[in-house]
Amino acid sequence: MKYGQRLLGILFLSIFIFQFSICRAQNIPVPLTETYLYALIDELATDGVIRINPAVRPYSRQQVAQMMVEAQGKDSLLNKRQKKDVAFFLNEFALELDTIQNNFVQYTDHETFNLSLCDPQFSYSTRKKDGKRPAFKMQLRPILGMDLIGSKKGLILKRWWGAELRMDIVNHVSIWGSLRDISWNGEIGLRNAYYPDGYAKIDGAKLTKGQYLNNLPGVQYKEANYGGDFSDSKGGISVYAWWGSVSMSRESIKWGDAVHASNILSGHNPAVPQLSIQLTPVWWFQFDYFHAWLVSNVVDSTDYYIENGKEREYRARPKYMAANMFSFMPCKYISFAFGNSIVYAERNPQAVYFIPIAFYKSLDHLLTKGLGQENQNSQAFFTITLRPVDHLKLYGSFYIDEIKWDRFKKSNPQNNPVSYLVGFDWSGWPLKGLSLKGEFMRSYIACYTHSIPALAYTSNSYLMGHYLGDNAQNIYAELSYKPIRGMQLRLSYNNDTKYNSYDYVRGNIKQIISQKPFNEVIYRNEEFAFDLFYEVHPNMYVRANLTYNNARAYDHPTAATEGELTGTAQEILNRYQPIYYQGKNLIGTIGFSFGF
Repeated sequence: MKYGQRLLGILFLSIFIFQFSICRAQNIPVPLTETYLYALIDELATDGVIRINPAVRPYSRQQVAQMMVEAQGKDSLLNKRQKKDVAFFLNEFALELDTIQNNFVQYTDHETFNLSLCDPQFSYSTRKKDGKRPAFKMQLRPILGMDLIGSKKGLILKRWWGAELRMDIVNHVSIWGSLRDISWNGEIGLRNAYYPDGYAKIDGAKLTKGQYLNNLPGVQYKEANYGGDFSDSKGGISVYAWWGSVSMSRESIKWGDAVHASNILSGHNPAVPQLSIQLTPVWWFQFDYFHAWLVSNVVDSTDYYIENGKEREYRARPKYMAANMFSFMPCKYISFAFGNSIVYAERNPQAVYFIPIAFYKSLDHLLTKGLGQENQNSQAFFTITLRPVDHLKLYGSFYIDEIKWDRFKKSNPQNNPVSYLVGFDWSGWPLKGLSLKGEFMRSYIACYTHSIPALAYTSNSYLMGHYLGDNAQNIYAELSYKPIRGMQLRLSYNNDTKYNSYDYVRGNIKQIISQKPFNEVIYRNEEFAFDLFYEVHPNMYVRANLTYNNARAYDHPTAATEGELTGTAQEILNRYQPIYYQGKNLIGTIGFSFGF
């Protein structure tokens, strides 16, 4: 039996087992792009209204619905705008609470279905014979949007359309899916605006590098004469009980508490297909595990198709990832989580990495040490969130690529390839709706890198950790204000700094990590931005953005050690930033959308 068939058998066996469980919740994720909702959840938690696990996102729709119910039960702790926000999202998540939405223009029988015209969607539910709980729930929504992006370098028109469908079947199976087809038209062209620069060819196989250092969502573009486009299809199936779920899905993942970009799993790379488990047996503990199928963008010269009897069409090297996270929330003032992961590139998934509770580096040694082979790429991480007083949140994350304790000695010039992030969030005082946030991140030399490209901490050539990579520093500050329900005004400052950059040369790695980190700046980008976001009606949004950025690089003609990046300022700038954002720019964006 093929391995994929075995996995399918395991999934259906899980469905059969879970059918005998008492089920009280569904497990459809809330996309990370719903930034206003996630900001509200953080605000309510920082104000001491609700208790959350900030280490693992996305949250499920059922989790968010229960958060809103909890907040409604503490009405005296909410201000006027928060009360309206909570009431709005209680209506938004009505199906999760076994009711029908109340919309502005609708046709409904108040029990089984709801057809909304002003908030375009169709909702439907049927109930069991006892009439107590729905046996089937469904919601269908269209997606439509447009952004107009302009600067002195040209105009770019971004358009997207699609739909999303969510279903919950007999209270133990959730099925969901969405499709967004996005196209770009512009005078400057897609390649100069966003597309990862540079190609490498091996016997005609084309590979993208994806090295741009920005926080734009990672996608796999298709170029065209008018600009380019891409499609984004997400979805999954989940079998659940009140204490946990087993899912097969393609979704973005964010691990580690962060406002701007997490240094553990940032969700910056394109979403990956994954088999995942989430367990919440008690209110103060949560366990998460996934095994993901990554995209290596590395050609396997032994695996190819024959076309027209002679041409070879090479295939990519298989690449996988397994990870777990243990989250603890002993009280509302503190939560912390730790876990480990491994990126491996074998011909087939390894059964040993389907063990959810495991230290994967140890299992890696079991598989490779006896043959004298290079290990796979393992990581460990820790994140903590503190809420010492109402309105204040302090948080930090520590990512370990590799660590040796003797490197902490002053006499040892070598540095451990690690990353750390710290931040704070002060909200709701002295002015309700006002929030001040700050974040600082540093990654040391060789963090996130590997001598074997197929084992790098990437998927589709995008870093899965912080987008700046190794030997880099990020400073982020944000002042936001929510004057009325659904509206957010935000001023932000972002400073990206990249220092001496090195390829991971196995034979010279000790000398590379002995170089002084954060020594010579080779690239820097500063951004000042103003954002306006307003949900004018449920699921209908308008937004505007004005950004000033200054992206520049510096000549680095000589290398202190083997593997160090060299080049002129323009060569380095071309490597790290698309032409549209190079130099000093004032960029404006206006847009609207139904759905995200």
